[in-house]
Formats: sequence, structure tokens, C-alpha cells
Amino acid sequence: MLQPKKVKHRKWQKGRSKGVETRGTELAFGSFGLKSLESRWVTARQIESARRAMTHYIQRGGKVWIRIFPDKPVTKKPPEVTLGGGKGSVDHYVAVVKPGRILFEMDGVAPEIAAEAMRLAAHKMPVKTIFIKK
Repeated sequence: MLQPKKVKHRKWQKGRSKGVETRGTELAFGSFGLKSLESRWVTARQIESARRAMTHYIQRGGKVWIRIFPDKPVTKKPPEVTLGGGKGSVDHYVAVVKPGRILFEMDGVAPEIAAEAMRLAAHKMPVKTIFIKK
């Protein structure tokens, strides 16, 4: 799964997600893409699951680019722990996705195969998405 090799700060604050994406909104590498329509945290497991669904469907044909990276740490305290005692340890990493962000790109396959592969990947994502082509 994707996760940063090294981070400046081990634990982050939650922050809040508002507005639309300004970067990563256009196709840069492939001819087909999956664009987000909602704002949500996408976990490293969800990204990996979507990648596997796409690559399995296209059967080693074409190329897939992942345009998001889970660099935000999410902490979690163990079950049945009382309040106090500080912030929990890092449990997993997420990518912050806003509306308009390109999640995945694909090239080297027929349009109908790309559309079906992206549909399978979209089922793994926690956000509503749209299939786009150049």
C-alpha cells in the first residue's frame, strides 16, 4: 500500500475540507481519467483496491497512473481506552480529495475497456466520480 517514506510531522491535525480542487484537475498523462465530484478522505487501502481492480480488468494492457497520494496520517486510540493520555498513534494514511481532482488516468487501451475499468475502480472509491476522456 502507498504511504510516505519519511514525514516532517508524524501526527497532523484533522483540518477541514472545503472548496474545489485547483490542482490536478486536467488529464496530464493518459487519455482517460476518473474525476472526483465530492470531497472526502480516500485511504491507502481504497486506492490500492481500485488500482488492482483496474489492472486486473485491462489484463496487463495499457498503463495506469495514480494521481493521488495518501500523505495525511490518521491517528486512532486503542479500544476501551479512557479520555486523556494524549493523541493516539498513527493508524493509517489518507489522501484528501476535493471535487474536480483526477484520481486515476489510463492510456493504451480501447475507450470501452477504459470506461469499464474505471467503473470498477469507481466502485472502490468513497466519492462520486465521473469518467472523462481527452
